[in-house]
Amino acid sequence: MKSFSDIGVQAPVVYLPAPGVDLHKWAVIACDQFTAEPEYWQQVEQLVGAAPSTLNLIFPEVYLGKPGESERIAAIGQAMKDDLINGVLVPHEGMVYVQRRVGGQTRHGLMLCLDLECYDYRAGSASLIRATEGTIVDRLPPRIKIREQAALELPHILVLIDDPTHSVIEPLTAAKATFEPLYDTELMQGGGHLAGFAVAQAAQQRVADALRELARPTNFAARYGVNEKCPVLLFAMGDGNHSLATAKAIWERNKAQVGMDHPSRYALVEVENVHDDALQFEAIHRVLFGLKKDVLAELKSAFGDAFSFDHMPTASALQARVDAHEGASQVIGLISGEQFGVIELTQPTFNLPVGTLQNFLDAFLQGGGAQSIDYVHGADVLTRLGQHPGNAGFYLAGMHKSELFKTVILEGALPRKTFSLGQAHEKRYYMEARCIR
Repeated sequence: MKSFSDIGVQAPVVYLPAPGVDLHKWAVIACDQFTAEPEYWQQVEQLVGAAPSTLNLIFPEVYLGKPGESERIAAIGQAMKDDLINGVLVPHEGMVYVQRRVGGQTRHGLMLCLDLECYDYRAGSASLIRATEGTIVDRLPPRIKIREQAALELPHILVLIDDPTHSVIEPLTAAKATFEPLYDTELMQGGGHLAGFAVAQAAQQRVADALRELARPTNFAARYGVNEKCPVLLFAMGDGNHSLATAKAIWERNKAQVGMDHPSRYALVEVENVHDDALQFEAIHRVLFGLKKDVLAELKSAFGDAFSFDHMPTASALQARVDAHEGASQVIGLISGEQFGVIELTQPTFNLPVGTLQNFLDAFLQGGGAQSIDYVHGADVLTRLGQHPGNAGFYLAGMHKSELFKTVILEGALPRKTFSLGQAHEKRYYMEARCIR
């Protein structure tokens, strides 16, 4: 396997479904999606049936903490071994160029391995590969339990590069006709279309050279207006931060025993250019379940005279008000039962509304204000869940993707669950696997 250690990259050996496997049933969406909608995963199970599928190789997080968790983890480990032994998966060496068409637009990505020695998810990190949002260490143990028994990794990790001149991935689009096709399929449940192509050796070298230019300190400093001694950020997490953090935690725990050349030193990811026109940042909204306290009264108590609340006639009017807001104050939409309104905070405690809200919600939950919280994509899902008796939904406007890299470089990681790369159905579907044993 070809490594480019100076930029933390390795060309992977990926395992793909063998000819004859039904790709429509093979590829399922990222395990951390639709966690508040168990009916989605029930539909996936019905679609897959007994066919080979990544559904059998991943742990949908809707089932975390539910009865049968240990048995499910054991079944995943056995299914991985069976697929390798029975020839369901076949190896391919080299980077994979990916095209994903959904919602009338096509995103372009590149499958490669990132060196976990170049990644640090802790607050204040200055590593080449960084988290863009706060990592919740308490969320790692169940993921570690799954990965530490797994023979394979199946990534839903999307990592971003800031490549305004389109020098890394876009040349692969132009050369696609010369690449060997690896897979081509419609995705289930409205996921669009996915195709993958083997990147030729010469093109892989050009990718590495272009990444080196992005990481060159003089170029980096000029791009962001920082000192040339400022630590370079080349790869920024887009989706799957806790999955990569899980891989890092296991690597740090095991590397003294397995040695520095072990496959678990690396993690398979899809890299995308933040300047890809089809890549959109969407807000991630919050839903409280099982309210035990009056959340509006608690907000008023927490923010005092800096808090105000305006009733709105509909959810759409609420969304329009939040999306159009400008100025120093922060606004957040609230949907609770039949009530729609906009919260305005004139003295916010964080730079972004999501930070101010999350800080309040953490304290609210710790104080027994609600049974649980979930993070959802899409205003329609938020509205439906927020209107359930005993629930409250919070609507947030999204951040612009052009702000991401400079904000992380200058201010550090954003509050957790600040943004999403597209809506839930646009998230990465599992296709490739990689051996980590």
